[in-house]
Amino acid sequence: MSPAGQVLLVVGVLAVLHVPLGNYLARVYTASAHGRVEMLIFRLGRIDPEADQRWPVYLTSLLAFSAVGVGALYLLLRLQGHLPYSLGHPGMSPALAFDTAVSFTTNTSWQSYSGESTLGHTALAVGLGTQAFLSLAVGMAAAVALVRGLTRRNTDRVGNFWVDLTRGCLRVAVPLALLGGLALLACGVVQNLGPAHSATGLAGIRQPLIGGPVASWEPVKLLSGDGGGAFNANSAHPFENPSGLSNLIEIVLMLLIPSAFPRAYGVMVGDRRQGWALAAVAGLLFAVALTTANAAQAGHHGTVPTAVGAATEGTETRIGIPASTLFGATATATADGAADASYDSFTSLGGGVLMANMMLGEISPGGGGSGLYGLLMTALVAVFLGGLLVGRTPEYLGKQVRQREITFIALYALALPATVLIGTALALALPAGRAGLLNTGPHGLAEPLYAFTSAANSNGSAFAGLNADTTFYNTALGVTMLAGRYLPMIFVLALAGAFARQGIRPASRGTLATHTPFFVAFITATAVLMSLLSFLPTLALGPLADALH
Repeated sequence: MSPAGQVLLVVGVLAVLHVPLGNYLARVYTASAHGRVEMLIFRLGRIDPEADQRWPVYLTSLLAFSAVGVGALYLLLRLQGHLPYSLGHPGMSPALAFDTAVSFTTNTSWQSYSGESTLGHTALAVGLGTQAFLSLAVGMAAAVALVRGLTRRNTDRVGNFWVDLTRGCLRVAVPLALLGGLALLACGVVQNLGPAHSATGLAGIRQPLIGGPVASWEPVKLLSGDGGGAFNANSAHPFENPSGLSNLIEIVLMLLIPSAFPRAYGVMVGDRRQGWALAAVAGLLFAVALTTANAAQAGHHGTVPTAVGAATEGTETRIGIPASTLFGATATATADGAADASYDSFTSLGGGVLMANMMLGEISPGGGGSGLYGLLMTALVAVFLGGLLVGRTPEYLGKQVRQREITFIALYALALPATVLIGTALALALPAGRAGLLNTGPHGLAEPLYAFTSAANSNGSAFAGLNADTTFYNTALGVTMLAGRYLPMIFVLALAGAFARQGIRPASRGTLATHTPFFVAFITATAVLMSLLSFLPTLALGPLADALH
C-alpha cells in the first residue's frame, strides 16, 4: 500500500470510530448505574460509589493509588527470580527496579533494559500489564474530573476517583484490549507461556527464540499509551509486529482512545462543537508533524543515505520508511513511546520532529486522558490571551479564568519545560550523566534532551545512543517521570475544583466563541508558541545544529 494510502486508511478507521467510541466514553463516565463486578470491587474496597469527592480528596486518592502501584511493582521486579515463568531471570537491581516501577505506573514505559533478557512472563503480564491498564485509567480519570469542573456549578465536588478508575479499566481498557489482542493474534503476534526455543540462523549460529504473552500485552501497551516492548526491539520485532497490516493496526490502537476523547468531551459539556474544535487542533498539529517528519526522512543527507537513496538505517525493510515515520510520529504524538524503527537512526530533523511532538505537551492528540486535559489547558491559555486582547475577564464555557485559575494553568504550563530542561542540564553538567552519552556535539546534546523530554511527557521512547541503565539515569529519569506525570495532574485537579465552585455565566456579545475555525487556529498557534518559547534554544543546539553539521 502506498504511504498516502496507509495514512488515509488510518484516518478513515479513526473517523468511523470517532463518534461511537466518543459517545461510549461519555456514557461510561456519566452513567449512574454500576455493574455487578464494579459493585463487588467497591464492597471489597469499602468504597461508597455514590460519594463525590472534593478535588483534594480526589487527588489524594489518585496519588495514594499510584504510590501503592509503584511499591507493588517494585517488589515484584525485585523478587522476579522467585516467581513462576521467570525464565531464569533474577530480580532487577534496586535502581533499575525503581526506574521501571515508576515508568510503568506513570504510563511512561521508559525501559533501561532489554525485555527478553531481563523479564519473565509473569513480570511482563502481571506486573507491567496490570500497570498499563491502571495507568491508562488514572489518566482518563484526571481528564474527566476537569470536564466535570467545567460543567458543574457552585459545588466543591469533582467526582469519585475509585469509580472513575474502575470504569476506565473494566468498561474501556479491557474490552478494547481484548478486541485489539484478537486482531493482532490473527496477524501472527506470538502468544504463549513456553520456554525459549533454539533455532539456527542464516549464519549457522544457534540462538534462543523467546515467545511470551505478547498478543495479550501488545494491545494494552498501545491503547494505554504505555508503549513498552516485550522485546528490546519493541514493535520492530516480528513477534510483536509481524507485517504491514499489524503495523497499521498498532498505529490505529495508539490513536484510538486519544482521538475519541474530544468527542466524549463535547458530549459531556453539552456542546459537540467544543469537541470538534479540540479534535481539529489535535488533527492539525499531527498532520503538520507527520508531513514534516516525512519530508525530513525523504530529504536525507550523508554519504550512505545518498548512495542508497533513502535513510534506511535502523528501519525494518518489511515495514519501510514511510510506515516507520507514520508509526514514530504517532508514538510521540500520543504519549505512547512504542517504536518500529530506531529513532536514533532517524535523520537529525526527523528525530527533531519526534522530540517536538513531545515538547508540545503531547496534545496531538496526546495520551488517553492526558491528551484531553493538555488540550483543555492550552485552550484556556488561548482564552486568557484572547481576554487580554479585548480587555475583559476571559471565560470558557461560562467559567471565568481569574487569578486563581490562571495561576494553576501557568504552573501546569511551566511544569513540563522546567522538568525537561533541569534534567537535561544536570545530565550534561555531571560526570555521571555525561558518561552515558555515546556521541559528542549536537547529537550528544540531543540524547539526554530526548530522554528527559520522553520521561517528563510519559512517552518512553528513546535515542539508542544513550546508556540509561546507570544509577544516575535510573534515578534521575525516575524522578523526572514522577514529576512529569503528577505535577500536571495536581494543577489539573486544583483547576477542576476552582471551576466547579463557580457558577456558569451566560454568553454575551463579548464572549470569545471557542468552537470556531478562528479559535482552532488560535489554540494551535498558542501551543506552538508555548513550545517554541520553552524549547527552541535547546532544539537549535541539538537537532537543528546536528542537521547543519
